[in-house]
Amino acid sequence: MHLDPEALSIRDMYQWMIHTILPRPIAWVSTLDTQGRTNLAPFSFFMGVCAKPPTLLFCPVNDRFGRPKDTLRNVEETGEFVVNLVPARLCSAMNDTAASLPHGESEFERFHVSPSPSSHVRPPHVAGSPISFECRLDRIIRVSEGPAGGNIVLGRIVALHVDDAVLGSDGFPDLSQLDLVARGGGDVYLRGGEQLRLARPD
Repeated sequence: MHLDPEALSIRDMYQWMIHTILPRPIAWVSTLDTQGRTNLAPFSFFMGVCAKPPTLLFCPVNDRFGRPKDTLRNVEETGEFVVNLVPARLCSAMNDTAASLPHGESEFERFHVSPSPSSHVRPPHVAGSPISFECRLDRIIRVSEGPAGGNIVLGRIVALHVDDAVLGSDGFPDLSQLDLVARGGGDVYLRGGEQLRLARPD
């Protein structure tokens, strides 16, 4: 099979991407608007960038009307956000927060997700997340405009919150203790799975 992206609709191209770029970690991003109201939303186009300076990215797309979603608006206006990782026990709540709510309505409150104060930024982190990255905005790259248009948000990591309960004997998080979920295609989420160890070459 050979596919030409130019011959596919935006929706079909999106479906091919989410069914083939696998597994995708989930950035559960908490922000505040300029009035101090909380927002929480998941994004599965998310990745680390580098350790010097410590930087990560996530990619919010515009809504079906071509407008920036609340997360992007809040980051633009305040310059701060928190990326929370999603354990299996919070997967249902995370999925709920993908719902479209009126601007200013808090997903924390609507879906009963417990917030916890952050140390270096104003948005709270998710209390039940095993790892949360407090970030300050580095830059936003506009990939395209209009409905489903893409944006790359680069954030400088200024603090990490790590649940001691997930640490392994080497002092770093143990995958089995983290019990994170990842995104598949459609309604599919991935959890755990077999680990394959290969020594890195010199």
